[in-house]
Amino acid sequence: MASNVPVVAVRGSTGISINLGPPSYDLVTAFTRDDSKSCKAMLFDPEGKYFAWINGTCAKIVATSTWKVLAEISRPKASTIQFSPKGTYLMTWEPFTVSQVNPQGGPNLHIYKSDTGELVKAFIHKKQIGWEPQWTSDEKLCARLNNNEVLFYEVPNFDTVVHKIHIQKVADFSLSPGSAPYHVLCYVPGKGGQPCNGRLFQYPKFESTNSLANKSFFQADKVDMFWNRRGTGVLLMTSVEVDKTGSSYYGKQSLHFISTKGETAMVLLSKNDQGPIYSVEWSPKSSEFCVVYGYMPSKATLFNLKCESVGHVELWDTSARKMIAKMEAADTTLLQWSPDGEHFHTATTAPRLRMGNGFKIWHYSGTLLYERPWNKQEELWEVLWQNFPPGIFREPAISYKPVEGIQPSQPQASKQAYRPPSARGKESNFKLHDDEEPASNARSGGDSNPSKAALKQKKKREAKKAKKEQDGGAASGGAVVTNGDSTSALKLPPALADAELTGDPEKVKKIKKLKSKLVEISRLKEQRAAGRQLELNQLEKIKKEDELLKELQGLVLT
Repeated sequence: MASNVPVVAVRGSTGISINLGPPSYDLVTAFTRDDSKSCKAMLFDPEGKYFAWINGTCAKIVATSTWKVLAEISRPKASTIQFSPKGTYLMTWEPFTVSQVNPQGGPNLHIYKSDTGELVKAFIHKKQIGWEPQWTSDEKLCARLNNNEVLFYEVPNFDTVVHKIHIQKVADFSLSPGSAPYHVLCYVPGKGGQPCNGRLFQYPKFESTNSLANKSFFQADKVDMFWNRRGTGVLLMTSVEVDKTGSSYYGKQSLHFISTKGETAMVLLSKNDQGPIYSVEWSPKSSEFCVVYGYMPSKATLFNLKCESVGHVELWDTSARKMIAKMEAADTTLLQWSPDGEHFHTATTAPRLRMGNGFKIWHYSGTLLYERPWNKQEELWEVLWQNFPPGIFREPAISYKPVEGIQPSQPQASKQAYRPPSARGKESNFKLHDDEEPASNARSGGDSNPSKAALKQKKKREAKKAKKEQDGGAASGGAVVTNGDSTSALKLPPALADAELTGDPEKVKKIKKLKSKLVEISRLKEQRAAGRQLELNQLEKIKKEDELLKELQGLVLT
C-alpha cells in the first residue's frame, strides 16, 4: 500500500471519482475519473488492493497502490460484481439470455484473475438472487448453489466438484469466514405445514445425522445470514413479505442465533415497537451484535452472545458502556465506518431520496469534518470507504472531547410536527390519548347533543377508567408491576413494590432495572405454562428469578 489513509469512492449520475479521506479530502488525481452515466456498480476488494467498477461497456480493475488500470474486461451486460476474500478473483454476473442462435443460453457468471483479467471459469446461474460464489477466508474452497445443491470446489480447480450438500432441497446457504474447520449454514424451506430449518454443518460432514445445530421456524419467505468475523456464530434473519396480522406494511422479521458449538437462541426484541428489522451488524471483535429495528423513530440495540440486550446505540464507547455523543444527520440513507475506526460517513443517496443528495465525513466524537453536497440536477448513488486488511490500524484511544470541525451547510430537518396547509394557523384539537377530552369539549363542558361516535368514545373512556381503578384496588395486598415490553404482570410485596420511593437516584435506577427483568421472567413463565417451547437463553433468564428477587430485597433493606 502506498498510503494508510483510506480513500472514499463516490458513484453517481456524473460517474465515479475518488477522494482522499481525512485530513485532506483532496481528489485522487492519479485515478482517471470515469464520467459515464451508466456506472452500475463499484467495489474495493476486502484487503483494499484493488478497485473495480462496471460502466455499461466493460469491467475495469485498478491497483489502489498506483491507480493504474490492470485489466479492462469487455462485459457490456454485466450488472453486478464481487471480489473473493483476498481479492485474487473478480466475479461478474449479467442477466441470462437465450437467442435463436443459442436457444440453450450461455454462461452469465464469470470468474477472472484480478491482477490480469484472465478468465478462469464461467457458469450458468439464471437468478440474480444468490448468484455470488462463496469462499473460505483463505480462498482454499469455493462453493455455489446449483439446482438446490451446494457444490464445493478446491481452488483453483473449478472443473471438479469435490463435495455436495444434497440431503434436502437447499434454498440458500452461507459459508463461514475465518480459518478451518469451515462451517456451512443451510436454509431448507418447509412444505405442507412443516417448519423451515436452518441446519449447520462442519465441512465436509454433510450427512443429516452430522449437523451441529438445527433451528426450526415457521413463516419464512426468505432468510439472510450474518456471520461474525471469527466464524463462530451466525445470525439467521427470517422474513415474511406479507404480515397476515396487518400490523406491518413491511412484512414480518425475526432473528435467531446459532453457534458452531451447537447453541441456538432467539433474539428477543422490544415487543411494543419491534416493527421491521432494518440492519444487523456484528462488532469487529465478534463478541456483540447490533440490531436496528422498530417503527420510526427506529431503535438500535446491542446484544451479547447470550442474546441479552446490553444497551441502545448512538455513538458509544463499547468498552466503558458510555455514550460519547449524539449528532443530527438528517435524511441519512447510508452510513459506513472508516477502517481507521475514528471516522465514518453518512450520505443521502438516490433513488431512496432524490433531493438534497450528498455525503458528510464525521469524527466519532460527533463532529462534522467534511461535507460535499450534490447539485440539484445530479444524483448520488453510492459512497464507499477503501477496505484494509486487519491489523493495519491500531484501536483508537477513546476521547470524549469533540475535535474541531465545521458547521453543516444544509439545513437540519424540522422537528415540528407536520400539519396540512388547511390546518395551519388554527388551534389543534389533536389528542394523544383516548381518555383525554378534546379541547373544545373541555372548555364548553361537553356537547349537549353528542353524536353516536362521540357516545361510543365516551363509553370506551369510562370502561378504560373503571378498569384502571379496578387494577389499582387489586393491588392493595401487594403491587402489580408491568413494563412496556410485556402485557404480563408481576405481583410484589408492598415493601418491594414501593422500593422506588427512596430518594437515592442510583438506587431507583437499579430497582427499576431489576423490576423490568422480573416482569420479563414472569412473561416467559406464562409462555412456558401455556406449552410454548422456550429457547436456551430464555430458560437461563427464568433460573435467575430468585437471585434477582434477593438483589431487589437487598436494595430495599439498605
